[in-house]
Amino acid sequence: MSAITREAVEACLRQFTDPHLDQDPVSAGCLREVDIQGARVTVRLELGYAAGLFKNGWAQMLQMALENLDGVDSAQVKVDCVIDSHQGQAQVPALAGVKNVIAVASGKGGVGKSTTAANLALALAREGARVGILDADIYGPSQGIMFGIAEGTRPQVRDQKWFVPLEAHGVQVMSMAFLTDDNTPMVWRGPMVSGALLQLITQTAWNDLDYLVVDMPPGTGDIQLTLAQKVPVAGSVIVTTPQDLALLDAKKGVEMFRKVHIPVLGVVENMAVHICSNCGHAEHLFGEGGGEKLAAQYGVELLASLPLSMAIRMQADDGKPTTIADPESQIAMIYQDLARKVGARIAQAGKPAMPSIEISED
Repeated sequence: MSAITREAVEACLRQFTDPHLDQDPVSAGCLREVDIQGARVTVRLELGYAAGLFKNGWAQMLQMALENLDGVDSAQVKVDCVIDSHQGQAQVPALAGVKNVIAVASGKGGVGKSTTAANLALALAREGARVGILDADIYGPSQGIMFGIAEGTRPQVRDQKWFVPLEAHGVQVMSMAFLTDDNTPMVWRGPMVSGALLQLITQTAWNDLDYLVVDMPPGTGDIQLTLAQKVPVAGSVIVTTPQDLALLDAKKGVEMFRKVHIPVLGVVENMAVHICSNCGHAEHLFGEGGGEKLAAQYGVELLASLPLSMAIRMQADDGKPTTIADPESQIAMIYQDLARKVGARIAQAGKPAMPSIEISED
């Protein structure tokens, strides 16, 4: 039996692609340590994104591959998730208690942006991250309903300055709706709205978040630009439907974030296809392939394509979005994959690949 070498271990790991980083763990810089003691190999990988539901299966796959190598009697693969801070634009002050801000935006309303934001936040939490969500859609706040927070619930105030976010389903939640009457429409002009939202973001006592998901107002006007320029956004997600009008507005969203130098992590296409609950017939009610075309046009990734499903709507209305209402469903798995991809893209955009630590061999 020949002795195992560092080169053989790395060559083995290079044969496997992390589906969220789209790279093998060595090329992605995830290899942190290799320890070779005779015929026993220990490998430690470090993922820069939340992957609690993925990492054990990933470790087991790599372990089995290493144990099939000539010269290896046993192998152990440890996978850690270490989420670093990527505060976006250097000139924007860091947000206290928050490592990464994710803006979920759309060019127009009615495309499922808020539902996507809620399920993204919950999916990140299920992966083991500490997550908050800010409902910045001041004219039509809906996150309180989606998270099952009773109308009239108010946040506590700390030191007469800080709002303490409410918590639901393991996610810290803050919304202008918690400070106003649901029956009173907001009639503020743009500058007042922008100021109120910035105050809400910066004066909320976020508690050690890995990710803060911001449900942005629809559109690409002054409010959206102000938020994008004043908040250290690590990356943005554009939500659209395949409909031509929605895609036209989604393009404006992509251009807006590029104008303020915020990475567009990718596109989420909602209502891509409708499956009849009676006969199973598939029909593209709002067009076909629009999200993929948009992503290709701007050189970004189609992160997820979700069906037009009554379950998504009903579960959100009931205060338990799909990710937690039916966590083993196919739709929930799409949201989980979306969450891991978003985290992975932030990690990739924020820093170069990590160098591996020197390998020790006996």
